[in-house]
Amino acid sequence: MNIQIFGGGKNFDVKKAERYFKERRIPVQRVDLFEKGLSKGELRAVCRALGSAEALVDTAAKAKETVIWFQHTAEEDREAFLLEHPEILRQPIVRNGAQATVGYQPEVWKNWA
Repeated sequence: MNIQIFGGGKNFDVKKAERYFKERRIPVQRVDLFEKGLSKGELRAVCRALGSAEALVDTAAKAKETVIWFQHTAEEDREAFLLEHPEILRQPIVRNGAQATVGYQPEVWKNWA
């Protein structure tokens, strides 16, 4: 298992996800979304796993205007928009190879063996 957790350092769900894997002695690579961010390839892999870029957007984000801009962005430009505006991404983004989730989802992670 090769787990990556993407999220902000102060996000409660990110901390819960880290604790979930730590309690099960599963090594995790932690990536701060606001310092390093997702690479274009990582974002594409997550979008493929989730089915769309829209699945990554936190519609309750504090940056309401940015969410609205995203919703009015052309489909082909949405990945680039998300790379420039990580503040509207749902957290944590958890990857295990080609599999990915957004938000705290231990019911899914327990099946990643």
